[in-house]
Amino acid sequence: MEFIETLKERNALLFWLGLLNLGLAIILVFFSYFKPIEFAGTNAWYKPIKFTLSTAILSFSVGWYTGYLKPSSDINVMNWVIIITLAFEVIYITWQASKGQASHYNQSSPFYAFMFSMMALAATIATIAVGYIGIKFFSYSINDIPNYYLWAIRFGFILFVIFSFEGFVMGAKMSHTVGAQDGVKGLPFLNWSVSYGDLRISHFIGMHALQVLPLVAWYFLKNTKLTILAAIIYALLAVFILVMALRGNSIFKF
Repeated sequence: MEFIETLKERNALLFWLGLLNLGLAIILVFFSYFKPIEFAGTNAWYKPIKFTLSTAILSFSVGWYTGYLKPSSDINVMNWVIIITLAFEVIYITWQASKGQASHYNQSSPFYAFMFSMMALAATIATIAVGYIGIKFFSYSINDIPNYYLWAIRFGFILFVIFSFEGFVMGAKMSHTVGAQDGVKGLPFLNWSVSYGDLRISHFIGMHALQVLPLVAWYFLKNTKLTILAAIIYALLAVFILVMALRGNSIFKF
């Protein structure tokens, strides 16, 4: 409870965004079991569940990190930018799932094509807002946290932004699978392809550097040089998985 209260104090706006998405994820899990909808060979509710959980994790993480920064009006503006853009994406993805229809890459009508473009715009704006907050960890003096932890946060923001924009690769291809059509056999729930290249894997790994690197640095590494080395290895791993996917190869074939 003390951790939750601290999280709320650091950034109340992003705290409530995260909490609302967790609540929605629980509701969607209920629907996935008792009102399943089949789409592209999987349960249509899985996609909004993944997006709500991802949004909750991002909201809590960025909210926690802003607690190290001095309160300012621009941070508050970025909070609202993140809230509006991510809420738009989650609502539309959930709405489409409820109808058993695609949200991403849907060009079946001018309206759906427009909404897909709006999702891409929303994701771009949200990424820029998160990146703007990340820049503050480079441009401002932050003395009350260990240097290794600060560098882990910095690298986390860098990799988050880079691999968020990897979404444009999928948008350009109008699919996330390389070597086959979307909807081929994949891992349970995540639905990552086990036989072909899947661009979502590196997208996921790179973006969640924002949580992984600071946690590893804080609890295990506790050393600046080791943290920087770990960040470089992590980045190379994400790039390697991306290159494999672009070549149509699955990491699960090893």
